[in-house]
Amino acid sequence: MKHIKLLISLTACLLAINWSSHASEVIELEAAKGSFKFPFFETETPVWHYNKQIPGPLIRAKQGSKLSVNFTNNLDEPTTIHWHGLRIDNAMDGVPGVTQDPIKPGDSFTYELELSEVGTFWYHPHFNNSEQLERGLKGVLIVDEKEQQPWSSELILFLDDWRLQKDGTIYPHFNTPHDLMHDGRWGNVPTVNGKVKPDLSVRPGERIRVRIINGANARIFLPLLQGLQADVIAVDGRPVTNIFPLEQFYLSPGNRIDLDITIPPNSAGKTFALVDGFPRNSYQLASLTVAEGPALKTPEFTVKTAGDFIPAEMFDDSTVSKTWDLNAFRGGELGIGWGMNQQFWPDADNVDFELGRPQKIVFQNSSARLHPMHIHGVFFRVLERNGKPAVEPFTRDTVLVGPRETVVIGLVPEHKGIWVAHCHILEHAEAGMMTSIGVEEL
Repeated sequence: MKHIKLLISLTACLLAINWSSHASEVIELEAAKGSFKFPFFETETPVWHYNKQIPGPLIRAKQGSKLSVNFTNNLDEPTTIHWHGLRIDNAMDGVPGVTQDPIKPGDSFTYELELSEVGTFWYHPHFNNSEQLERGLKGVLIVDEKEQQPWSSELILFLDDWRLQKDGTIYPHFNTPHDLMHDGRWGNVPTVNGKVKPDLSVRPGERIRVRIINGANARIFLPLLQGLQADVIAVDGRPVTNIFPLEQFYLSPGNRIDLDITIPPNSAGKTFALVDGFPRNSYQLASLTVAEGPALKTPEFTVKTAGDFIPAEMFDDSTVSKTWDLNAFRGGELGIGWGMNQQFWPDADNVDFELGRPQKIVFQNSSARLHPMHIHGVFFRVLERNGKPAVEPFTRDTVLVGPRETVVIGLVPEHKGIWVAHCHILEHAEAGMMTSIGVEEL
């Protein structure tokens, strides 16, 4: 198996990092068991959480700053933290057996994060993913611009779902044959910021930046704000090249979108619903209730967009660097395996890329299931879907590959190291749908 020399010992890599002498903001983070009160149930639900919060504490810093996250594992099993979407030093990426050793119960580890890019990101374990995230270990990380635009306010909407039993406890069986064979573990209690159908107060005339994060194990959301004009201004943390209306954006696990909305000045007392339209009858996730009173003056400014980070033309003359066929097979530790080219993590079909050289990757879904494919350490552009050019004015770190669909992406690896690529339906990843991309100067 390629990359094996880097999977054995990581200590030397960690010691070799040359961090700048500039002071870092220090954050203390703890994973531990606790409880959380859902509506409908008389008793509290046993959960796992960061700093006793569901979701975990909001981590926020400015572009160009540095964070030292002192993390302590007070669970009964190993864990790590992956900083989803951040392009950081490979040794800080949080993948056990690849970038670090698992953090044992009672042990601590300091993550040193240099925040070079603005955006909406999130953090979660990368060990026993399908259970640790489902029990509550996840949180939001935002990197702000040094000079922020004059929004009236901000809404952070962390979407999740929970599979709860009649007594309010989390359904204790993970990676079941049904979940593995289908589209993962879908819950029966959707939440926004840990609440069921929260009513969020807004004011007439406000111009609001809305950050939506899908932190579920497997559920796909199709978020819609009924009665409001919502424009997409960022995808997976990065500003778009052209702003476009929110009409039909499939928010798969790991995806994030930022929206620009204005509350009509004459809407005092009205309520607007945030609904999920995927894939059956729509249902309400939350509501925005407009407070009574005079309208605020709506800020007028042009939202910053991004340059064409990786234009499609960059890949016109590129040959396909790698094709991964996505399919399921019987066998393996869980009885069902999800493979990439019929190989299963950790015995995966890995690939090596040259630093800075454009690469084309093909995800060929031979199955009847959904696969949101996420690549660590890069942003990429979707070039084609089923042989037709894709028109997306943005880059991503996670793309939903539909049943029997073929998606071609283009990327430019800019950070050395070993970066994993995997399905973000966590049950599929646990069943082997993960591989690695080695990036080095050739």
